[in-house]
Amino acid sequence: MPDETMPNETMPGGRPSHVVVVGAGWAGWGAAKALCEAGIRVSLIDGMPDPTGSQAITTKSGKPFEAGTRGFWKDYPNINALTDELGAGDIFTDFTTSAFWSPDGLEATAPVFGDAPQWPSPLGQMVATMTNFTRLPIQDRLSIAGLLYTMLDLYRSDKIFQQYDDLDAQSLFVTLGISDRLINEFLRPTLLVGLFKPPEELSAAVTMELLYYYALAHQDSFDVRWIKSKSIAEHLFAPLSRRLISRHHLQVLGGTLVRRVNVSPDSRRVCSVELMNVATKSVQVIDDVDAVVMAVGAKGLKSLMAQSPELSNAVPELVRAASLGSIDVVSARLWLDRYVPIAYPANVFSRFESLKGSGGTFFMLDQLHKDAQQALWGDEQPQGSVVASDFYNASAIAAMSDQEIIDLLARELLPIAHPEFTNARVVDSEVRRYPSSVSLFSPGSFRKRPPLETSVRSIVCAGDWVRMGDKEHGAKGLCQERAYVCGLEAGNSLIRRKIVNGAGHSHPVLPIRADEPQVVLGRALNKLVMDPIEALGLKLPWFNIAASARQFSITSPHGDPRRRNPAGPPD
Repeated sequence: MPDETMPNETMPGGRPSHVVVVGAGWAGWGAAKALCEAGIRVSLIDGMPDPTGSQAITTKSGKPFEAGTRGFWKDYPNINALTDELGAGDIFTDFTTSAFWSPDGLEATAPVFGDAPQWPSPLGQMVATMTNFTRLPIQDRLSIAGLLYTMLDLYRSDKIFQQYDDLDAQSLFVTLGISDRLINEFLRPTLLVGLFKPPEELSAAVTMELLYYYALAHQDSFDVRWIKSKSIAEHLFAPLSRRLISRHHLQVLGGTLVRRVNVSPDSRRVCSVELMNVATKSVQVIDDVDAVVMAVGAKGLKSLMAQSPELSNAVPELVRAASLGSIDVVSARLWLDRYVPIAYPANVFSRFESLKGSGGTFFMLDQLHKDAQQALWGDEQPQGSVVASDFYNASAIAAMSDQEIIDLLARELLPIAHPEFTNARVVDSEVRRYPSSVSLFSPGSFRKRPPLETSVRSIVCAGDWVRMGDKEHGAKGLCQERAYVCGLEAGNSLIRRKIVNGAGHSHPVLPIRADEPQVVLGRALNKLVMDPIEALGLKLPWFNIAASARQFSITSPHGDPRRRNPAGPPD
């Protein structure tokens, strides 16, 4: 990647091409990078006071705080390449073991799969975890076998994919004969912290994509590591922003909302963007706009479309996308007066009724940031463990007071993992709520999700919920890698289609590892057998799982109600 400053190319009227990128998450920064390095003038807009990450987010007492603790999985090639390109250095922990906890205690651990002898997937995962489930019988674990076939069948055609997307994951699990215990003790808590909703509220297609990408593509796909000091923004967004600002004249407008996007009278192009300063409520208009990248979720898109009537008429697909649901998140940090020697730094809560249907995680930051203890305490003298906990699908948790959430963690949830939490005193804490902050992949949502390229050629979308068409990437689900790659592809689309004039090159995008040979062969054989059967109109419900599952969902939307969520609260 060339590092030298590149001159901005000009539009026919003589001024440089100008793109407004709305949203400064992974997708927004990806788009800004692709465009800036192609010589395009870029303005990056976000409501956060400092989207660049140069100023750490802190609590009232001056201690660091980050919304969500996000892992970096083995198959994040583009983020890994960015880290190397920025010279960020050794910012990650080693790959770590994760643990699942229930009211009964330790349920399972996920080892570092790359440390075990390597076998073809999924045999390698089964061998590596043979002794890692403390309570779940092996016959329950083996009941997942039917799901392996559906993963081979998922991409057989667009029609088949859509059929799986129309189905909820719980109905698919029940139809496939997956045991209640495996669903409720492993799959349900995994989905609550992976896609942030229970299986009856999730698309079966997206669920299978997630499980395959993170856990089944290769034996070590589930290996995960974490930032070992400070925050993601400080380690990656800050140096990237400095580079783009100094070398490519990126303009970053923090504390600013895009209030309206105006299109030309013929609805063929963007003509201006209206901004509002969050603090002063003052409004300004950018008139010289040639393209817009919508790097926002459903909540931000809904607000934008509501205030941009001409745009809504021009891009009905974005109106449909704005109607999709989103998920509440609550993040908390506890600073304790003693160190708790828990064996696992990354942990998942499972089957706790007090979670009120939410998914929960907790992380021992004093272990992950073991060489940066004083920074964890805001440069105060460290006293003990620092725990970060995140709750997803957290509407009920968000309605609790801060003190109730702290007490839930300190008195009920954490002591299950180690009794020493009972004796620890919380010396400082912070709770923050993020309503409607995460995309919901509900059944039937795929066709409504925003496309990379829209009806207005100069408007593109970026984010982990965006349909990427022929630029689709192997990273799936709610995923930092997917969001970043989609941002790169959004910028590349504007360059490739000459919506903006730049240096003429697209940003490289690295693919994830190829599927293993047995998976490629399985998909080919399944297609070879199933396509002629479907063409003849034959019904083989014992073999065509998609048809069988669809029939099940029509006759009983959630299957036997006793199987829907026997371990959870009543509906």
